[in-house]
Amino acid sequence: MKRIIITSLILALVLSMTAFGLRRPVGFRGIGPRVGLTVNPDQFHVGFHMDLGDLSNNFMMQPNLEIGFGQNVTTIAPTFELDYRFRNDWGVWTPYLGGGVGPVIYSSKHGHSNSELGVYLQFGIGKGRSASQSGRFFVEGKLGLADAPDFKATVGWTFGK
Repeated sequence: MKRIIITSLILALVLSMTAFGLRRPVGFRGIGPRVGLTVNPDQFHVGFHMDLGDLSNNFMMQPNLEIGFGQNVTTIAPTFELDYRFRNDWGVWTPYLGGGVGPVIYSSKHGHSNSELGVYLQFGIGKGRSASQSGRFFVEGKLGLADAPDFKATVGWTFGK
């Protein structure tokens, strides 16, 4: 019985190492700029994001910070995002679906400020360069589900692995 348990544990370890090798490991994979338009409040936003690798197969972590300007309000929105990529190959256009959560801080020109916890549903498509090159382009949309701008359309580039 002991031999079966040890053999099973070794087999599980080997299989998990094989599965781990098929994905990008967790850790800093790149950083890049992002720009876009926001609806309600109607703003132009700029920011940056980090690619922190895959939590598991096709689940990508990408926290970001966006700062919006317009309608006499400045919006600061750091967001932690988790996205599911429908393909594992970065060299082709790959759709993804995910969500994010983070504080949304509004500051008006008149000195008033307000902060809320924003929750987003997002969708997008991205394409990486070939394996011998680095970088990735994406286009995404975010729907504000709770205490967040109604919609954001964003384009961005990731420099890195």
